Amino acid sequence: MKVLVTGYTGQLGYDVVCEGANRGFKMIGVGSKDLDVTNEQDVYHYVKEVNPDAIIHCAAYTAVDKAEDDKQNCWNVNVEGTRHLATAAKEVGAKFIYISTDYVFDGEGEKPFLETDTPNPVGYYGLTKHEGEKVVQVTLDEWFIVRISWVFGINGNNFIKTMLRLSESRNELNVVGDQFGSPTYTFDLAPLLIDMIQGDKYGIYHASNEGFCSWAEFAKEIFKQANKDVKVNPITTEEYPTRAVRPKNSRMSKKKLIINGFKPLPKWEDALQHYLNKLFQEV
Repeated sequence: MKVLVTGYTGQLGYDVVCEGANRGFKMIGVGSKDLDVTNEQDVYHYVKEVNPDAIIHCAAYTAVDKAEDDKQNCWNVNVEGTRHLATAAKEVGAKFIYISTDYVFDGEGEKPFLETDTPNPVGYYGLTKHEGEKVVQVTLDEWFIVRISWVFGINGNNFIKTMLRLSESRNELNVVGDQFGSPTYTFDLAPLLIDMIQGDKYGIYHASNEGFCSWAEFAKEIFKQANKDVKVNPITTEEYPTRAVRPKNSRMSKKKLIINGFKPLPKWEDALQHYLNKLFQEV
C-alpha cells in the first residue's frame, strides 16, 4: 500500500509515516517545502504522479491566535488546500483521511461532544477546519474525518515541552483550570489512522487518548511524572486572555471508534508517561 502523508514535518505526520513504514507500507511524507497544498496545479500533478492508495491529510494552519488576523492564509491552507487534495484523491481513487479538531465545536456545556453533534466553531481556526470537513464530505463519496485535541508528539512543539521548559526557571505557574479535554499522543493515534485506511469504516470519528482533564491538571501530572517540583495554580480562562476564544469544553465521545471495532487509545496519563520516557531518552 502506498500512502501520501501531508504535514510530515509536524508531530502527527511524522509519527504516521513512521508507523506505516514499520508495517511495510510505502510511505511518502511531504512538508510545506515539498508540496504547497494551496497550489491547485502542484497538488494535482504531484498526487497524479505519486498515485497513492491513500492520503492522510495532517497538514494544517494551526496557529489559533494568529489565525484571527491572518485569515486569508489560514483559509487557503485549511480549506482550499483540503479541497485540492480531496479533489486529487478522487481523481486517483485514493482513500482520504482528514485530520480535524475539537475547535469545530463551541465548547458549551460539560457533556462530551458526539460525532453527530452539529459543529459551531467560535474562532476562525475552528471555522476553517469545519469548512475543510464540509469540503471533504462534498468532494468525496468515501472519507474519514478524525477529530483530535490537545496534540503532543516527539517531532514539534507542544504544551508538555512548554511546561518542562518553564520548569527550568520557575517553581510556580498559573495554568488555565476551567478548560477540559483530552490530550492526544500522536504515537498512539498513528496506528489507528493506519488501521483505518486499510478498511472501509468511513465517517466522522473522535480520537484522543482516554480520560479527561483540565490544562492545570495536565500540567500537574506532567510535573509529577517528570519529578519536577513546580506548584500549579489553576486560573480561569478570563484571567488568561488570548486573541482567539478557546472552547471550555473540548471533551469528545469516542464511542464510534468502539462501535466500528477500533481500539481506543490508551489513557492520557499512560500516554504522557510513554512520551516522557521517549523524550528524556533523546535528551
